[in-house]
Amino acid sequence: MTPSPTELLRRLCDTTAAKLAGAQLRERVAHVRAGLDAPLRIAVAGAVSSGKSTLVNALLGLPVAPVDAGECTFVVTQYEYGADDGLITIELTDGTTARSRLLPGHRLPSELGVEVSRIRRLRVSLNLPSLRTVTIIDTPGMNTVTAVNEQAARSMLFGSGEEDDRAQAMIYVLRYVQKFDDTTLAEFRALTGASGMSCVNTLAVLGQVDRRGDEEDPWPTARRLAAQGYADLRTAVFDVVPVIGLLAETARARPLDAEEFKALSALAGMDPDDLEDYLLDLEDFRTAPDLPVPAEVRHRLVERLHRYGIRAAADALRRGEAADPDTLAACLLQRSGYASAGRAATGSVAAGIAHFARRADQLKALDALTRLRRIARTPALGSDRATLDALAAQLDENRPIAAALGGLRIFSAAEALGRGTLVLNEEMTAELLRLARHDDPAGQLGLPAGATPQEIAAAATAASTRWRAIAMMNEGRTAGHRARDVLTVLEDMVTAALDGAASGPAAGAGGAAPLPPVRVDAAAVETLRTCPLVPADDRRALELLLTGTELAVQLGAPPGSPHAEIAGYAAALGARFRVLTHRPLSLRQRRAAERICDVYEEIWARHHGGAREERA
Repeated sequence: MTPSPTELLRRLCDTTAAKLAGAQLRERVAHVRAGLDAPLRIAVAGAVSSGKSTLVNALLGLPVAPVDAGECTFVVTQYEYGADDGLITIELTDGTTARSRLLPGHRLPSELGVEVSRIRRLRVSLNLPSLRTVTIIDTPGMNTVTAVNEQAARSMLFGSGEEDDRAQAMIYVLRYVQKFDDTTLAEFRALTGASGMSCVNTLAVLGQVDRRGDEEDPWPTARRLAAQGYADLRTAVFDVVPVIGLLAETARARPLDAEEFKALSALAGMDPDDLEDYLLDLEDFRTAPDLPVPAEVRHRLVERLHRYGIRAAADALRRGEAADPDTLAACLLQRSGYASAGRAATGSVAAGIAHFARRADQLKALDALTRLRRIARTPALGSDRATLDALAAQLDENRPIAAALGGLRIFSAAEALGRGTLVLNEEMTAELLRLARHDDPAGQLGLPAGATPQEIAAAATAASTRWRAIAMMNEGRTAGHRARDVLTVLEDMVTAALDGAASGPAAGAGGAAPLPPVRVDAAAVETLRTCPLVPADDRRALELLLTGTELAVQLGAPPGSPHAEIAGYAAALGARFRVLTHRPLSLRQRRAAERICDVYEEIWARHHGGAREERA
């Protein structure tokens, strides 16, 4: 079984740490190693009063984060799994720690006994099974007036300075606006770019979508705005999703009590038009003397549900959809937009969290790669310098360990797209983002969920042709490297699909008879395989050419491919290796490259004619 990316990096960390003499360097490598085994770190960020802490409470299912108006999240607060439920560890800027505890009801105390300026972050232990796989980090508002707090938040998010525990994914809460203006878009792209986030690990949440007083049903406008937001931000975010955070928090973290349920039942018994008239002005609703609910309870309902939530609860009770507080909470959660209908891959906060959870190992490996490369560039002397140089060499894109981290290749390409170093047309942009957003091959290729292995192989083969052309046109540039990353993923997808088809009951049915392999000059192949100027993908193509048991496999095409596809593969490979002949190779290496080009061009000439016969 092929080791996972995290397992490969664990081994590399272990061997590197064992060779380092410097204690500080060993500690940094050990920190990276520990991060691979730790839960995924997801930061929740946004502007002051955007609804971050409300969403954090909904994520946790507990009313821990303070949600009073204003700058209520005053320091970085990390919610992590711990058996000592409610323990607060206060990490101070001088390196020392203090202890405190949550108040009854799982609430952060307003006073911690320490000046806020001295606090680096809070770590809150919660005995929640969900926190075994993810750690939730609530950050101060990014436009906070307290410079120290903003610096702490950026340190946690961006890994700035000597901070090594940065977030590996981010949920950014945007205020509900009628449109994303150029300033909002520019600020968001700058934020994700500075933090190292991209469309594979950033979820944008459009919060407070119920606060438009002139819309009885906010969802059509909210979904339209979220779709437009994704169209504008798609190279920076995995998805843009709307949510009514207050309803989600009430349903998941602060369930309605018996008195509030009774009050909502009484409101549901009113004439709907009369109730709607009162809700038009929430101050009237709170203070009107002739409503069948005490003013104090009405005030709580406004604070906990607001206008849309009260209306939604009354509607559910009228229709008989809720018989008790628990079933009413389920109705409110559905109306909040927190979760998608069914198990949709996109479109909601829950779907975004599930996306991060499924890709946790890959996201942690991506973060570990970045940190290990930073460590490898650290100034050092003697044996440690040699060890760090060896680490850098192991992480080089052309080395086996990097090639084995195939699942990260799409991430690299998506990041390059967001940074502008990979420029694609509309069709190819959509194709890359689909590969990044989905987890299953059918979804990644835009196929129906029940697509057969043969259909997957065919679609991946067609996509490979497009990406091979981009790689060839950008040979030697960053865009070319990233296009080859995508090409490798697609070729692996073809191989996996065909392996699955071969083991299925219909294997071989209807396929073309395999064509015999061509003879290859093994010495020429070995000469190029040992040449450092030959990219890893080209070395892989050489291995296939040498070891393939039929012609299609020699070219990396699906077994039994028709003449047209074989000719196309041969033409593309011939062009790739022709580029090598223009590099500063030795005479022996250049002649080897020319012999390989001759093999591919001969295959093309032979089967190009066969392709014409097939079409006829």
